[in-house]
Amino acid sequence: MNTREHSTGSPPVDRTTGVPAATPSGEADRGALATALRGLAAGRIVLGAAAILAPHAMARASGVRPSPELGYMTRVFGARAIALGLGYLTAPGPERSRWQRLALLVDTLDTAHGAARLARGDLPRPTALGYTALTGAYMAIGATRLARDLS
Repeated sequence: MNTREHSTGSPPVDRTTGVPAATPSGEADRGALATALRGLAAGRIVLGAAAILAPHAMARASGVRPSPELGYMTRVFGARAIALGLGYLTAPGPERSRWQRLALLVDTLDTAHGAARLARGDLPRPTALGYTALTGAYMAIGATRLARDLS
């Protein structure tokens, strides 16, 4: 049974809860999860810009010794982060879920890699823990969105 009502000029609303239902793009028009995803996208852009503009400062702040190689890879990370953030924020509604799922894939891989680094102990523990917690939080929010999309 369909519990959504559609009216011209307003988002569909679930009749049982009164909460805006998912739009055809899978993105809720309002709600904490949609706000969190937009915030994560904006955070990606800010972090990416910092990585491009000041890679050695980011390394030092993370407790890692800067090097030319690390500076290059940090800038690569920055470009990826900016692309994911801008892609999500500027995508038309029907395409936004694709960008969110791509970001979830990246966050899952980054979190798994961070967990492996923690287990190996080959990075300063605070650095590995901090980045793994950051990407893990992004992953958890993205996985929550995917679970809602699939339910």
